[in-house]
Amino acid sequence: MTISLSDHESGTKYDGDYDDAMETLQERLERVQAAHITHGQRSVIMFEGWDAAGKGGIIKRMTALLDPRYFEVWPIGAPTDEEKARHFLWRFWKRLPGNREISIFDRSWYGRVLVERVEGFATEAEWRKGYDEINEFEAQLTGSRTNLVKLFVHVTQEEQDKRFADRLDAPWKRWKTGADDYRNRAKRKDYLAAMDEMFAQTNTRWAPWKVIDGNNKKAARIAALTHIAEALEAIVPMTPPDLDPAVVKLATKAFGYKPKV
Repeated sequence: MTISLSDHESGTKYDGDYDDAMETLQERLERVQAAHITHGQRSVIMFEGWDAAGKGGIIKRMTALLDPRYFEVWPIGAPTDEEKARHFLWRFWKRLPGNREISIFDRSWYGRVLVERVEGFATEAEWRKGYDEINEFEAQLTGSRTNLVKLFVHVTQEEQDKRFADRLDAPWKRWKTGADDYRNRAKRKDYLAAMDEMFAQTNTRWAPWKVIDGNNKKAARIAALTHIAEALEAIVPMTPPDLDPAVVKLATKAFGYKPKV
């Protein structure tokens, strides 16, 4: 299916009780993680999108009730000299989850065909080859029992500008914006062209994209968390562990435990 970002710009408000819906989704994700741990699953949840699109806010709410021992958030910036000396996927292989773990990427390997392409950090031959390398990488992940969820959070130029202004006006949020935001903003047309090709080349049956309309923050959070919960529930066995008779025996001896009927 063709993906067009212009189809995700309505900014429609969430039609419901946001607080109740968010609480329900967070509890749902908490159960997903419990099942994830119980059944030794491993998952990657990956976010791409514009600066100030709301990726961080989504991640913050997604992880609010999760056990921190079993997930890691990886904020991806410019590669280090050590990383530049190796294949571009090397730094992502190092951050992949083990059994019972979830790796959350705030930006990702798609930098190869986005920022590295637009800013000239990769040659045309390198970023064009990147499509096949990324598809093969993702096929290896899903083919080796690593669940993969890919989200792109989209905002219009008008909404992005409003959020940049809000950050400049809020003293304790100014650290969130810098010169790179405006360098990227000036090349929005180039980024849109790169995004269109990225979707066309990498929206595969084993690793499909989900675009989130980020123009209303609350609606975007609900949509993103709903998609993540649904995607993982479709893959992770959603059955709790049985009571361990040996543990039940110990609890009975320790404090008179009796299983509830």
